[in-house]
Amino acid sequence: MRIPFSSAALGACVAASAFVLDQTTKAVAVANADLLTDGFAVVPGFNLVLVRNSGVSFGMLGDVPWWALALVALAVCGWLAVLMTRTRDRGEAAGYGLIIGGALGNIVDRGRLGGVTDFLDFYVGSAHWPAFNCADMGIFCGAAILIWSQLFNARRESRAS
Repeated sequence: MRIPFSSAALGACVAASAFVLDQTTKAVAVANADLLTDGFAVVPGFNLVLVRNSGVSFGMLGDVPWWALALVALAVCGWLAVLMTRTRDRGEAAGYGLIIGGALGNIVDRGRLGGVTDFLDFYVGSAHWPAFNCADMGIFCGAAILIWSQLFNARRESRAS
């Protein structure tokens, strides 16, 4: 007998997994702060480096109090959780879960540390992309899944009519 696993339950599991992965990797980065402060070369084009970001993407809004950014992020998480519980599409639910888990991971950092812990540094030559973390990857991948899902569903609906 197959036990039904709702889209919302899948999304919640994905959110929890994204949150745990993010917090675990950040804890490892902080525990190795002495090694990562000046950067640790892994392979050409990729370093591990410990950075604290008090703003949002690319350091924007760095002068806004952490609690204000956290309140906005919590409101967005609440809205996404409602959408996650309403969707029947498992892909969409997973996308919402990735965004929620990543956002909650960054909110916890803001509350505990006053800023988000970033440690992944990709570069080409001397041009470095701003450092980021697993929460940011979850948010990006979740958004990409939602966009893909919308495009795929729109294409499927246009073929059906």
